Amino acid sequence: MDLIKIAEEAFATHNEFPQFNPGDTITVAYRIKEGNKERIQQYRGVVIRINGEGDKKRFTVRKVSDGIGVERIFPMESPFIESITINKYGKVRRAKLYYLRKLTGKKARIKERRIVKKA
Repeated sequence: MDLIKIAEEAFATHNEFPQFNPGDTITVAYRIKEGNKERIQQYRGVVIRINGEGDKKRFTVRKVSDGIGVERIFPMESPFIESITINKYGKVRRAKLYYLRKLTGKKARIKERRIVKKA
């Protein structure tokens, strides 16, 4: 009986999110508490890395806001994540896209991967 595992299972949210990979453009609907008010903020950007295992898995989303690159790390099991929507599937050849930090403009674009859905 491992007490840490019991505590982790008690606080686990067991949310079902779509499968996404680094290079994909996603929108994360994140619940933010300001004082006694609560609102949902849409955070749209490119997934530049996914690390961790199991319920400790987390992903980093990068977006450019007013010419400044902003990165945010989201835990998968966070109770504040309302939903995750995939906007574009990216075609990349590596798992960690840190090279995007140095690029700006058209150079920072990622090609889109075509998805064929079978009927």
